[in-house]
Amino acid sequence: MAKVSVARASSARAPARAALEPGADCPLCPRLADFRHDWQAAEPGWHNAPVPAFGPEDARLLIVGLAPGLRGANRTGRPFTGDYAGDLLYATLIEYGFATGTYAAHPEDGLTLTDARIVNAVRCVPPQNKPTPEEIRTCRPFLSAPMAAMPRLAAIVTLGKIAHDSTLAALGQKASRLKFGHGVADTITDGTLGPVRLFASYHCSRYNTNTRVLTPDMFRSVFASVRAYLDTA
Repeated sequence: MAKVSVARASSARAPARAALEPGADCPLCPRLADFRHDWQAAEPGWHNAPVPAFGPEDARLLIVGLAPGLRGANRTGRPFTGDYAGDLLYATLIEYGFATGTYAAHPEDGLTLTDARIVNAVRCVPPQNKPTPEEIRTCRPFLSAPMAAMPRLAAIVTLGKIAHDSTLAALGQKASRLKFGHGVADTITDGTLGPVRLFASYHCSRYNTNTRVLTPDMFRSVFASVRAYLDTA
């Protein structure tokens, strides 16, 4: 398989800093804003705001999730932190050298991402964990902007079909360009970012693991492929 160069000049394509993250009280999706406000009243000590990306911008790997979990990232303010999905994700990232430290399910645990960054396709917690198509589209600039700000981006792991399809759209591709399925991978060439290797995985949710739709070995196999790719790129 032909490898791609990951060195890119960032100055010409990096967006303004303000465009990378939504505001703390982003009003763009009224349903999600109302849901946040309800939980701000119910749990004033929680984050209850758009969850920022986590990890260094000069990473070569970007992991794209669906949206913050109500009692996970929406509570803690860090992607995949505080719910079961984070247990499996961060353990796997540590195993394959994409994180160091100990994951303790809170943002002050000292865990650090190494050559990896995490962002959600939808930045605010949606009711029943189900964003609408319009909400996904509205939040897409906050997916494409962080991608464009990563000068060494070479690989993306998409967790679940919504994250996968939204990532393709952010790369200027139709969903049919690489139909979602666990373990599928291909190199996507975007006119702005250049070539990026896209790897798809079932989401590491408790439901998927409890029903054995996704096993830890299946999940690890995706990151083993990513590690092998980056180590030889």
